[in-house]
Amino acid sequence: MDAVRLIVTSRRALMGSGEVPQILTEVWQAQALAQAIGSRLAVHGPPELRGEALGLTELAGRGCGVLDTPELAPGELRAAQLTDLGDARQTLLRLGGLLGEVGIALVGITCAAPDEGTYWQCMEAIDAADESRDRVVEMLSKLADREQASAQRPLPEREAG
Repeated sequence: MDAVRLIVTSRRALMGSGEVPQILTEVWQAQALAQAIGSRLAVHGPPELRGEALGLTELAGRGCGVLDTPELAPGELRAAQLTDLGDARQTLLRLGGLLGEVGIALVGITCAAPDEGTYWQCMEAIDAADESRDRVVEMLSKLADREQASAQRPLPEREAG
């Protein structure tokens, strides 16, 4: 499935989740999706994004690792459904938005955490989501630089014939 479509699905699921366990499951799903997108960009994306994409993969993996792994039925893991990155810029814009919403959802849980374990788990997940989003912003900046450099290149002159 297309990355943008999976991101939109994840955003809707996150917004529609109500109880803390549901929210944490959707946060985990979003981080797993960010990890998969980072991995795919590192291998198949524009060369100038590969280092940052590897960093995104590691950070999003940390985001999954600090949370309890949810029990998902076969076929429910959205990251496993990723088949196409589509336009890297569009994918990164949407992913940055999703990671921002993940951070907001985690802050809400942290403020009302029922126990210290949940509090610290969420604090670490907030850090991972924030750092993942920073990587996405950096990749968007590199794409913008590439587009600007491409637009400023002089067009080849035609040969007089």
